[in-house]
Amino acid sequence: MSPTKIIYGTAWKMEQTASLVVAAVLQGFRAIDTACQPKHYREDQVGQALQELQEKHNIKREDLFIQTKFTPLSGQDTTKPLPYSPTSPISTQITTSFTRTLSNLQTTYVDSYLLHSPLRTPEQTLEAWGVLANLQDEGKARLIGVSNTYDVRVLARLHKERKVQVVQNRWYEGNGWDKAVVAFCREHEIMYQSFWTLTGSPSLLSHPALLAIAQSANITPAQAVYRISQLEGIVPLSGTKDETHMREDVEVQDVQLDENGLDWAFDEVRELIR
Repeated sequence: MSPTKIIYGTAWKMEQTASLVVAAVLQGFRAIDTACQPKHYREDQVGQALQELQEKHNIKREDLFIQTKFTPLSGQDTTKPLPYSPTSPISTQITTSFTRTLSNLQTTYVDSYLLHSPLRTPEQTLEAWGVLANLQDEGKARLIGVSNTYDVRVLARLHKERKVQVVQNRWYEGNGWDKAVVAFCREHEIMYQSFWTLTGSPSLLSHPALLAIAQSANITPAQAVYRISQLEGIVPLSGTKDETHMREDVEVQDVQLDENGLDWAFDEVRELIR
């Protein structure tokens, strides 16, 4: 499978991060998301997991898609050790953070590097984007992109300077399924990754149409949401700590959803999310 059909998210795992990443990969995940943000992530433990997977399970780093992020000061907890000096220029903050990332992950490159959010001003965001472009030119970041970016105008401005390849946003009922950004990503062939989709969308998970689709395919409602999102061209993040759910989440890529006799259900679900 493509490693990015579904991604294992490591936010808020803290001291459990290494063991959970190992478990997720052993259950079939081949893409891992983290960030150089001690407030919510243990990027260093992702690195520990990568070493354990290679040494004990012969799963090589190059067989995995590793994505991480530069987190601006606004997203950091200043009571925790920062990965850069807050008084340094933005370009230095990013290069310093990226050096820490490579050390944490015990690797020489990342498959995807994102701005965790736009910076305080459009000018600062553009400056940061230029640094990511340089890292890509140096072969240190294979894909570059942004997270928590819901203004299409910001995406368009960045895209004009260097192609945005990844957008990772909340895709859930509370923000109307981020329709404008999803449309922009489809138009420009940008990988759109979704997080908070299950926990943020209780109405969809309990919707009769979604339940009918899940029952017909003999899968859980959560699996149905993930599979429908994949068919919509969206890459879901899963942050489950349950190994059974890990396996079920990976298995959704092979699920065939038959619309025969369920046209009404698919129509209702698509009307909700499109």
